[in-house]
Amino acid sequence: MNKAKLLLASAALVALTANHHGEAGDPATRAWWDLASEISGDAYEGRASGTPGHERAAVLVAHKLAEAGFKPLGTDGSWYQRVPLEELAVSFATLRADGGTLSHLDDFVVRPQPGVPSDKAYSLVYRGYCAARDLGDVAGKMVICHNANRTGLPGDAEREQAVRAAGAQGIIQIADPGFVIEPPRWPYAYNKVVAQPGELPVADDFVSILLNADALDKLVPGHDAAGLITKGSTGQPLPSFDGGMARLTTVLRSSQYSSPNVIGYLPGSDPALADQAILLGAHLDGYGFGHAVDGDPLYNGTLDDAAYVALLIEFAEAHRGKPMRRPVIIGVWTGEELGLHGSRWFAAHPTWPMDRIAGVLNLDQLRPIFPLERLTTHGRTDSTLGDQAALLAAMHGFVLQDDPEPERRLVLRTDHRPFMEAGIPFLNFTFGFEPGSESERIYRNWYRTGYHKPQDDPAQVMDWKAAQTFNEFWLELAENVANAPDAPKWHEGSPIRAQYAGR
Repeated sequence: MNKAKLLLASAALVALTANHHGEAGDPATRAWWDLASEISGDAYEGRASGTPGHERAAVLVAHKLAEAGFKPLGTDGSWYQRVPLEELAVSFATLRADGGTLSHLDDFVVRPQPGVPSDKAYSLVYRGYCAARDLGDVAGKMVICHNANRTGLPGDAEREQAVRAAGAQGIIQIADPGFVIEPPRWPYAYNKVVAQPGELPVADDFVSILLNADALDKLVPGHDAAGLITKGSTGQPLPSFDGGMARLTTVLRSSQYSSPNVIGYLPGSDPALADQAILLGAHLDGYGFGHAVDGDPLYNGTLDDAAYVALLIEFAEAHRGKPMRRPVIIGVWTGEELGLHGSRWFAAHPTWPMDRIAGVLNLDQLRPIFPLERLTTHGRTDSTLGDQAALLAAMHGFVLQDDPEPERRLVLRTDHRPFMEAGIPFLNFTFGFEPGSESERIYRNWYRTGYHKPQDDPAQVMDWKAAQTFNEFWLELAENVANAPDAPKWHEGSPIRAQYAGR
């Protein structure tokens, strides 16, 4: 840990002592955290896809799976399935306006796409929520809009479509601080898109900028920027007015590389169930090096998701020489953070037939930083997997619940998604809380200060009892599913099954 990280860890300890219970009390949890700390340690440089740090971490994971008796399930008999990726990054940008110069990554990011001008001046106009009826004459202008997440107001696609149709040259969308269940997180680590071959945006000189609400005053000097943000964050009526000028400069950088999934399997003991594999997954990649926060540029990604790669390895080690009735596949995915690329690539190029995967248990979005009393479970009522999990949760002293914040779309933001869309029953878990509780306060604070930040590192505050309880629950669940008499099945009436034409 560098000095900045030690200082931040000390500050976190003071601020969040309510959920810090010292070191893990049981040997299994200590061993799990030791491995999580190793995978997310500085030596692996945050494991960004396509980097040497990610490659080294993949070798470590493959070695651990081999030691546990798993067999390789990558390409050509290896542990690895390489995923080809293309990257387009805005490596440098400035935005100078009448009220001052905005800082790239701290105050704004630009949508990376071929055709973005390298140096261009724009006339600015402010149009509130940018409903089509409110735009007026914006032809040739850069339009400032509130990116409000509220029913009855234009959404992202509708807003941009209206601005384009009106002939504007670009849009500046103010990230909505009023979306309190997942508020904007500034600064950005970097400004890039990563895609599989053929998926990068096409050339387009229409510019799209996302703006930190705190920087609006530099674009609209002479207007009450703070008042506009307050109204826009609460859905109140907003004015329209023409503004001054702004000059945008950008430097685009493109690259191509590949990054490996690590995939292994343990054959089952029952030949009759050989075509009913259970897939256990987590993602290896993190953010790597990015824009420094409080002097620290390394985004370790300990809870997101090194800790749960470590839990997969713990599962593998627990079953060394002890196969379950069904085959078990462990998929350690690359490229999750910027597009679910590893799991998507596997689903499109499976090294084990997709129709011989009976169920998926995904590990991501887990934050054991407060007591485990309820566990948000995606897929809870959709299949028999949810029934098994509910019974086991009750034995471990907590309850399962549906996602209380579906507008965050967490069910679409992690690696079970390609398998869900292929019609395979799944579960994914997120620590839940009682609204208004201390647990909610801790959770919201982590999303402001830890999520996709350098502060998600091995020194952060943990609730070790919660971590232990979840780990024991999940390890038992995975074993039960692999040994159950019947394969996971969709429930009749499942909306996910209906949408994705279940099995």
